[in-house]
Amino acid sequence: MALRYLSPIHRAVRQITLYLEPQCLALGVSPAEGHLLSYLRTYAPCPIVEIVRVFGIRPSTMTSILERLAERGLILRTPDPDDRRSVQVTLTREGRAVAERINRMIRDLEVRIGTRVGKRELAGFRSVMGAVEAATGVRVRKERST
Repeated sequence: MALRYLSPIHRAVRQITLYLEPQCLALGVSPAEGHLLSYLRTYAPCPIVEIVRVFGIRPSTMTSILERLAERGLILRTPDPDDRRSVQVTLTREGRAVAERINRMIRDLEVRIGTRVGKRELAGFRSVMGAVEAATGVRVRKERST
């Protein structure tokens, strides 16, 4: 039985990942690493615990991703000045440059999608996404306006 809401959402996430994969690899990062860099471009500095919550990845897996990015000089991990038990992640200059390129790719994809969707369809999509949030009772992070 095909799911009416979750199957299309899952398929769209997979299509986006496959679309961005060769472009991310050309920048020397995996799609997951690129996604994290793009997130940090907007929200850094942010605690690792927040990143784990937002991405829904096991802490050990996130640690591996962060380690690879740190080894390549794309991120820095530093103690949180307000909570010494917490570690914050920020982008380096090189990490910011890669994140900017990834964000441009994402914005370009947004434009390409937007040329195929009208205001009514977009409102319907937002309604479905709001229903997912309401049905699950989970809000991962408040969106920032762009």
